[in-house]
Formats: sequence, structure tokens, C-alpha cells
Amino acid sequence: MKVYLAVDLGAGSGRVIAGKTHISDDSSKQESDFFELEELHRFENTSTELPGGYFWNIIGLYRDIIKGIRLGCDKYGDQIQSIGIDSWGCDYALISENGNLLDLPHQYRDPRSQGMGELADELIGQKKIYASTGIMSAFYNTSEHLLSQVQSKSTALREAEHILFIPDLLAYWLTGEIVNELTIASTSQLLNPQTKDWAWDIIEGLGLPRRIFGKIVKPSTVIGNVRPELDQQIGQSNLQVVATPSHDTASAVAGIPLGSSPDGSVRQDVWISSGTWSIMGAEIKDPILGGKAPEFGFANELGVENTVRFLKNISGLWVIQECQRQWESEGNQYNYAALAELAEEAEPFSAFIDPDDPLFASPGQMPQKIQDFCKQTGQKIPESKGTILRIASESIALKYRVVFDQLAEVLGCELGKVYMGGGGIQNIFLTQNSANAMNREVIASPIEATSCGNIISQMVATGELPDIAAGRSLIQRSQKTTIYQPEHALSWQAQLDRFKSILTTLKE
Repeated sequence: MKVYLAVDLGAGSGRVIAGKTHISDDSSKQESDFFELEELHRFENTSTELPGGYFWNIIGLYRDIIKGIRLGCDKYGDQIQSIGIDSWGCDYALISENGNLLDLPHQYRDPRSQGMGELADELIGQKKIYASTGIMSAFYNTSEHLLSQVQSKSTALREAEHILFIPDLLAYWLTGEIVNELTIASTSQLLNPQTKDWAWDIIEGLGLPRRIFGKIVKPSTVIGNVRPELDQQIGQSNLQVVATPSHDTASAVAGIPLGSSPDGSVRQDVWISSGTWSIMGAEIKDPILGGKAPEFGFANELGVENTVRFLKNISGLWVIQECQRQWESEGNQYNYAALAELAEEAEPFSAFIDPDDPLFASPGQMPQKIQDFCKQTGQKIPESKGTILRIASESIALKYRVVFDQLAEVLGCELGKVYMGGGGIQNIFLTQNSANAMNREVIASPIEATSCGNIISQMVATGELPDIAAGRSLIQRSQKTTIYQPEHALSWQAQLDRFKSILTTLKE
């Protein structure tokens, strides 16, 4: 058995996961292969407001990562082959010439980026920025946070020699090697998805120092060994650190066992990374930098093996989770199964919401917000918990359908099956509704898509697997898969027209 450690950092918590694998040398004995995950350490990750903004406790994260690695080494010893790190996108640290951290990383919601999208439009133009980077303007973009530092004449930016995204920084502290991993860099709005190099025209147009943008490495590249000074802390020496798909969504897509198109080159099937937020897209060969792509709000982020993750963000389980939290605060406890049962028993299609409406963006009082939305749009106001949940679930599924149709229009082809991975697939009612709304078969697996993708990327880097396709096949053979067939197609098609009319009303 071989073991790989995946460090998976989210904007609320982090984990160190052990991926335990065995691959038979005899291809006729694939039934003996296995791929299992074990959580070794879970820890909190929260930002803190300090003078100067909102900051991540990056040192605390590093300490917890060391603890998780130590737990893995104590349990599995020299069976551990490597470590890989993934995290949320965009956030970064600045490093001095002598390798010191110049400032704690700001949280992507830090208000310092307010107005920077408009300023970038004045300096360069959003059309040119999209043509060069394939990324839409957004408050969380690295580009807009760096531009705010240009405007404030930041001492840290003036003294910086390197920019490192969160996984890059943590890998640097583990190995002493400074690199920028490709997939996480592609979230910055500062990378050209065609050249797979920095978008120098945008960097110069924003007045950013060229020197801080360093060497870019592809996923499944060995960065180096853990520094000898850490051997005693982790209990092992010469442990390799691998640049996985460092953006957590890139790892999730790598870990979803996608099908192939007839020519085997471009996957025309659709993937959804399903969680608090959902991300829908297709894995394609070349970026799409014109046409309706920017109008529809699609982004071109880079993936494994020279692919492009052509994608759009959608509010996922957020609304449902916020309803659950509100009711729990009022003394009502519901698990996934109980929430699904409440929704299933309620009247179908009684009303709709736009889950991406700004009304639902902030936490708190979500059931009331759903009622307020229905009232504002002239719909029947839901009273029961089940009706509120059913409205949320059906609306999320129909929003998937709207984005699904936009994706088909931009790609210019009929889309195939939908492959859905991530924690959201545990909500069976929503997953079935998604199949119904999109009128497509949904293949749901794996729940731990991000950790799976992280680990198979390490396996490719260390020579255990020939490519990501072989890793996806291993995941498919080893992880539970549930297939949802679309039901009631005519009924859902009729409701789609109603849902679109609500979206149109909001724009007017």
C-alpha cells in the first residue's frame, strides 16, 4: 500500500487527508485495486479583522498542516509518498528578496478592492482584460487587490520580490522552493490562458511590478523535498511535496471521472463541483475569449494536462444551509435526510427564487429572505419549512439548467451527461432535481472530489499513474457512484419558462 497526503484548505476549514492506494501490476487484476480516503486532521480556518483589513491566520494554518503531516507519518511511516496542497483561489502573500513574509494574506472579501474593477476598466478596459485573461471582473480577483496596493502605495508591494498564492506559500515554507502553480495562478485575472504565461500586458497596464511574477509550474510537478529542519517535527525525512492542481476546483474537476467525446480529445460532458457554492463547466482544449462567453459570465481557468476549465459560479447549497442554520438557532435540528423529507412532502413549483440574487448573498434570516423575494416578485409566499426548502431546491436546479443552456450555446454543441462531485451530492433531492431540470443523466461521484483529484495528481507526479485519465478510472472503480435519470421532462420544461420569467422580472 502507498499513502499520499492531501492538504485541502477551504475558506472555513482545512483538512489533512490520507489517500491509501494499491494498484496491481497485472491489469487483469484491477478488481484488487483500491483507493481509500482517511481524514487525519481537521481544523478551523477563519479570517480576522485587524487594523488594515481582513487577514487569514496563515501561520496557524501552517502549524495545523505540520500537525496533520505528523499524524500521517506516525501512522503510515515510509508508506507516505508525497504531500500536495490545494486551497481556495485568488488570495496571495508577498515575499521579500530574502524570503520573508511581508504581510499576512488579506481575505478575498477585504473591502480594499472596492472600486478597483471600475479603475481597471478605466486603465485598460474590461473587454481587453477578458481577451487577455479569460476572467471577468470581480471584487475577489487578485488583480483588483493588487491594484488597491498600487493605489495605496503599499510598502509590502514596493518591497516584494515574489507573489505566492496560498498553496504556493505553504509549499515554500515546507520546501524552501518558490514556484507559482498554474491552476491557482489562473484564478488571478493575471494569467493568459492561451500562452499559459503571465498576462504581461495586463500586469503592466495595472502598474504592477513584473519582478514579482515568477516561474509557473504545471500540476503534477515535484516541487522538492520537505526541508531537513522539519524532519523532526513531522517524523520523516526526504518527503516530497508535489504541485497538485492547487486551486481546489481544479483538483475537484481532476477527481471527477469525466467521460470522453468520440474523438477522445475534448470532453463535451459537463461537470459540476457541488457544495456551498456550485461551479458548472466543461473541460475543453482552448480558451473561449469572445462571443457570448463574457456576456454570460463564464471564466477560463486552467486545469490538468493542458485543459481549460470553462466555468461559471452558481450559488449551490448556500441558501439551503442558511435555512438549516436559522432553524437550528431557533431550536430545530434537521439532518440532510430530514430536510429532504420536508421538501419532498411540500407542494412542487409553488414559487421560485434566483439563488444568485444579492438578497441571498449574506448570512442570516434566509427563510425570511425567501419569503420577501416571493412577495417582491408577486408570487405565493411560502409558510412551511418544507415549502421554503422545496422552492430553494427547485430554483437551484433550474438555475443549473439556465447555465447548462448557456454553456451549450457558447460551446456550440449539444452537451452530454452531467458528472457531479463534491459534498453537495449527498443532498439526494437536489441531485435528482438537477437531473430533472437539465433533462440529463447525472453521474454523482465522488463526495470527496477535491481530495481525490489532489491525490491522483500526486500519483502521476511520482510515477504511480501514467496520467489523470488512469486516476479517474481508479476513482470510478473505488468510489461509490449513484446515477440519476431525468424524470418528468415536460413538467420541468414548462417550469423553466416560469423561472426565466422571474429572472427577467429582476432585470427590469
